[in-house]
Amino acid sequence: MKLLITGVCGFVGSTLTRAFLESVEGIQVTGVDNLARSGSELHRAELQRLGITVLHGDIRCQSDVDSLPKADWIIDCAANPSVLAGNDGRTSSRQLIEHNLLGTVNLLERCKTTQAGFIMLSSSRVYSIPPLAALPVSVRAGAFEVDLTRDLPLGLTFEGISEAFSTRPPLSLYGSTKLASEVLALEYGATFGFPIWLNRCGVLAGAGQFGRADQGIFAYWINSHLRRAQLRYVGFDGMGHQVRDCLHPRDLVPLLRKQMNAGIEPTKSHVLNVSGGLGSAISLRQLTAWCDAAFGTHSIQSDRVPRAHDLPWVVLDSAQSQREWGWCPQTSREEIFTEIAAHALAHPDWLRISTA
Repeated sequence: MKLLITGVCGFVGSTLTRAFLESVEGIQVTGVDNLARSGSELHRAELQRLGITVLHGDIRCQSDVDSLPKADWIIDCAANPSVLAGNDGRTSSRQLIEHNLLGTVNLLERCKTTQAGFIMLSSSRVYSIPPLAALPVSVRAGAFEVDLTRDLPLGLTFEGISEAFSTRPPLSLYGSTKLASEVLALEYGATFGFPIWLNRCGVLAGAGQFGRADQGIFAYWINSHLRRAQLRYVGFDGMGHQVRDCLHPRDLVPLLRKQMNAGIEPTKSHVLNVSGGLGSAISLRQLTAWCDAAFGTHSIQSDRVPRAHDLPWVVLDSAQSQREWGWCPQTSREEIFTEIAAHALAHPDWLRISTA
């Protein structure tokens, strides 16, 4: 089997590549990356040592995409993954749309031409902001939890946000580009007859992630705590009670292999939540306690000023992935944090490199 992985020098792309090499005998992986992110060259060198062909190209450029080698499957890991992108002063809205939507269109055109299957790693941020922002929450053990005795929006289950939850805008510019990419991918697959699988991920985390406050929050927090860098609880009550779940990207590989083996399979749902779920959910305050135990105490500043598009509680319900594919995460929250901490200890300059 031949795979083409976009964004291969990012954390997710490089992690998936290594996991495929370890688990699938005889697989051929080619990667493409525009190398725009600080730290990408480090992953590129590592992948090349493993014998991976890493091409320098930009999926926003159709001629770059047209020159890529043929593959049986394209796995799209290339994106600007920040929910603040387009209005944070770092990335223009046009750049965001070119990266996350136009790039998808170019890849879908390539799939149309070559009849390659297409797998996209989408996001939990395709779900509607207003009902999530209005969730009834209270604080328990240093974290927000949803009051399940109250009237809750359609699609919110005892396990989290299901695929039935509203995707009505506003979603953020980032969320909108991911949702629009999903819709286009499904249309291309139906029209031109190639397989499409769309996996909505919770927060992906693990060693070697490029951590920033607006993306890669777990890696950013652990590295910053270890180096005694300034940290702040931003928004809500300024106490760090907001909650996210986490998932190691390598845990996606068994599911992706099943999806690729299935090809065009009309009896399966082509849009799935894949996340660590409630078992991996944690607040920033609880993460700080974990870091205090691992590295010694570190004071965190409080900033009650809300940040755009932030939400108090985002945990995905992946029950549909379990029912249809027998998939569930294998790497525990504790294992993910321990892996990140070990990498942080071994790479004292990682915070500087990855936040540039």
